Amino acid sequence: MATKDIKYIESVGRRKTAIARARITPGGATAVSINGKELNRYFATESLRSAALGPFLKVTLPTQFSVSVHVRGGGPTGQAEAVRHAIARALVSYEEGLRGDLKKLGFLKRDPRAKERRKFGLKKARKSPQWSKR
Repeated sequence: MATKDIKYIESVGRRKTAIARARITPGGATAVSINGKELNRYFATESLRSAALGPFLKVTLPTQFSVSVHVRGGGPTGQAEAVRHAIARALVSYEEGLRGDLKKLGFLKRDPRAKERRKFGLKKARKSPQWSKR
């Protein structure tokens, strides 16, 4: 795709109960904002920042991107992985050749694991009350 005819690319990423909408704009300096804050202020730890920017760190790209993300729901880890999923999907929309690399790294898969609901008669999702013979 030619960069002149693209205004921005929007995609959605999900993890647990977190939903992220990412807009990547080719060209210009690399800037990442999440919910109106810069990346370092939104994600406090380095592991969360590297998880969120995983697609950019693992794949070499000739162009720079400006990234704007709106994320809601879930906790910090779920939100970081939802951002990673959204950015990876947007990069594949921008350049289809990246699909194989991102798929091998597992960035395009929506991780289906979530907390299991508690069932009645049990203490937690699967933990049963202590059994007593008498």
